[in-house]
Amino acid sequence: MVVYGVLAFGVMTANALPSDSKQPIRLLADKATYVERTGVTTYSGNVTVEQGTLKIAADNITLNLDNNRSIKNAVATGRPATMQQVVTKEKGLAKGQANRIDYDTTTGIITLTGNAKLTQAGASFSGNVIRYSLSKGDVEANAGGGQRVELIFPPSESGSLRGVR
Repeated sequence: MVVYGVLAFGVMTANALPSDSKQPIRLLADKATYVERTGVTTYSGNVTVEQGTLKIAADNITLNLDNNRSIKNAVATGRPATMQQVVTKEKGLAKGQANRIDYDTTTGIITLTGNAKLTQAGASFSGNVIRYSLSKGDVEANAGGGQRVELIFPPSESGSLRGVR
């Protein structure tokens, strides 16, 4: 079962604060290795990454760099790995967790895999795999393994589901 959600009233949309990408990246880990030939950097042991309002915590994080030493993609694993970011001041904090979090910097898509959950402003998506577009705010949740996707929306002040399309 696949569920696609685009929520026009601001729940689960993400454009992230523009200032985040201009902030320095702070990374802490128990161990770090870099292989220049492949452009792969691996961090292990209680890893945390912060850039502006973006925060990722995991047991391990692997970064794949391009020829300019910019991050192409990142893979975080843990039990669970977690991420959070302020979408906008009005929309607040989005939080995600899963056994594995993949972030493709080219597409701006975060993929949460294994016991995945994504929440913002009282709304949540749960499933085996959740794809979340930081630039568009689109969410795709996949159940898998005979389970079902769960979506929870808080009641609006008028009691309707306005803005869900």
